[in-house]
Amino acid sequence: MRLFHVSENGGIAVFRPRKPERDDLRESPPLVWALREDCLPNYLLPRECPRVTFHVVDATTEQDQEKHLSSAARHVVAVESRWFGRIQAATLYLYEFDSSGFERQDETAGYYVSKTPQRPVAIHQVADVPAALFARGIELRVLPELFTLRGKIIGSSFAWSMIKMGNARPAE
Repeated sequence: MRLFHVSENGGIAVFRPRKPERDDLRESPPLVWALREDCLPNYLLPRECPRVTFHVVDATTEQDQEKHLSSAARHVVAVESRWFGRIQAATLYLYEFDSSGFERQDETAGYYVSKTPQRPVAIHQVADVPAALFARGIELRVLPELFTLRGKIIGSSFAWSMIKMGNARPAE
């Protein structure tokens, strides 16, 4: 299994455990975070970019697929149009880790954590974020706002993730 950390910072030699920023994890010990390769598309964006992501899993119904998938892609990453210029200009770094130093934290989200410092075994630069998503078979949707799609996907049978929605423009 390949594990990665995505960053806009290309100069990280050692990842040191740090306290999680999410309110629901404030009691956790300091951790180094990584994610499985199949979950990378959800994070191949500038860190603060709000996004709605969803993908087909065994439980996804045909009806949901027909209703919400507009291409052959089985994984969608939706972003706001006002972020698209920043996405195009972004350079990301994929830090790859030896998975033996990590334990699973959340299977659905693909999160793995380590309580000890970790050194990457490889660093991959992503200079063209949309092309990197397309190369992974992702449908990239650019929308005026995300909350309408969010409301539809939350009640669906897809596996989904809503990231940095606090930075999203409210629906009008």
